[in-house]
Amino acid sequence: MSTIEVRKITKKFGEFVAVRDADLSVAAGEVVCLLGPSGCGKTTTLRMIAGLERATAGDVVIAGQRMNDLSPEKRNIAMVFQFYALYPALTVGQNIAMPLHHEGIGTAEIAVRVNKVADILHLSDVLDRLPGQVSEGEKQRVAVARAIVRDPNCFLFDEPLSRLDVELRHSMRGQIKAVLSNLSKATVIVTHDQLEALTMADRIAIMRDGLIEQVGSPHEVFARPANIFVASFIGTPQMNLIEAEFKGYGNGKATVTFDQQDVDLSVNPAVANLRPGRVTVGVRPRAFSVVPEDTADTIDAMAELIEPMGAETLIHARTKTGSDIRVVVPRDKKVKTGEALYLVPDPAQTHIFAEDGKAVRV
Repeated sequence: MSTIEVRKITKKFGEFVAVRDADLSVAAGEVVCLLGPSGCGKTTTLRMIAGLERATAGDVVIAGQRMNDLSPEKRNIAMVFQFYALYPALTVGQNIAMPLHHEGIGTAEIAVRVNKVADILHLSDVLDRLPGQVSEGEKQRVAVARAIVRDPNCFLFDEPLSRLDVELRHSMRGQIKAVLSNLSKATVIVTHDQLEALTMADRIAIMRDGLIEQVGSPHEVFARPANIFVASFIGTPQMNLIEAEFKGYGNGKATVTFDQQDVDLSVNPAVANLRPGRVTVGVRPRAFSVVPEDTADTIDAMAELIEPMGAETLIHARTKTGSDIRVVVPRDKKVKTGEALYLVPDPAQTHIFAEDGKAVRV
């Protein structure tokens, strides 16, 4: 049974709390990405799962067994680090086979396993080359091959693609995802790159300051962010977060005031339970429609900067009192600098965050 569970794990370095009360479960065959900015605790969490750091409190459970008191080599996990750590004097095939020699597996069985994993990762043609004679992408695949050749309980990846260029990262994301989807192993990947997390993960655990802020599928964390931090961290361009005053809810709409303008927004009816006061309105840049006239349902702004993005255009706009708003429109929608914009947000993609920063929803 390939599963991972962390139960209320905490890690302190002196008085500093790097990870606090983290709960996470990873099912067999599931890929979970730990995503967050630098210093948020994601690598420390991964290292506690691996046994490279000892948890101050809480439990690490792998394949149903509590691992807190077991050393890394006894946890039957495979870890792929940010740096490939290949032996420069050994061939690609010998690097892949190294863990199997340590386990005392016979020469014939080693050859079978190495050839099988090399075929999966398209390394068969370079097995006899030294690491210095292969590309960066091939080096990364060798590191992955060395991990999966052992058939461990689970896989741990620490920023596996951070050293690759953009084109290689794109191809490696797909290759690693394809390999992992056929292994039925619990996998945890640490990354600060949201595109990696959104494309590779079945679920994403978003971390900040040692806390797990939200766990959900890529669609859930994008479409239903739990709080302002998640809303601002996921998505490119970043979600518009507009400070506003909530006045009340009626006839299916919330009345909010910002920039001295009252706007009626169709939003989650849960806002009816809010008291009047400060809120934050969140709208994705692609969730605006540009309409021809000013109404009670529009947000008024003026286009200040136009950025072509191929199939789309990013408009940087500003309201009368100076609030910035980003709007993405199709390429064929012609907008000029200085043009007045009347924006209607899509109700399904308009979020209200209460004063404590948490999303208001049923």
